[in-house]
Amino acid sequence: MDEKKRQLLNLLKEKSYRYSPDKLFKLASGRESPYYVDARPVTHNAQGLYLIGEIFFDLVKDLGVRAIGGLTLGADPIAHAAALTSFLKGKPLNAFSIRKEAKTHGTGGLVVGDVQSGDRVVIVEDVITTGGSTLKAIKGARDFGLEVVQVLILVDREEGGREAVAAVVPQVAAVFRLSDLKNS
Repeated sequence: MDEKKRQLLNLLKEKSYRYSPDKLFKLASGRESPYYVDARPVTHNAQGLYLIGEIFFDLVKDLGVRAIGGLTLGADPIAHAAALTSFLKGKPLNAFSIRKEAKTHGTGGLVVGDVQSGDRVVIVEDVITTGGSTLKAIKGARDFGLEVVQVLILVDREEGGREAVAAVVPQVAAVFRLSDLKNS
């Protein structure tokens, strides 16, 4: 494992990973688990943003995509970090967000950002359990006319979400798995 990835894993273990065998956490999927990963303390942390930007940009830089984004709020800091890093490295990618519900005022819509129909994009996710949020992001992107080339996940909880997403987007990768947080 390279140094940036090791640093990011350590940040996630310190700030995002929780284990409570006696009091289970209720997950967004509705499931309960003794393990909880709240990536926001890391995805909103200065060092975390730097490391995420570097790692995610490195994973997408040669895919020939125009933008990176996903379902707001979890994907936003990841997409913004990767977009900023891409610009600083001379290979600019735009960031975009997919709202959970279409806005009914202003220009409305579900997709926000500098993207247009036909653009090749990468969907990102902070934490995946069942894949429901990621599948919603993929549908929103496709309905807008974006071509989803790959899905990148910060932490895969290893509960079937990555596999569910791989059924609709063949290129799916996770930077870390829950077992990385538990075992390292």
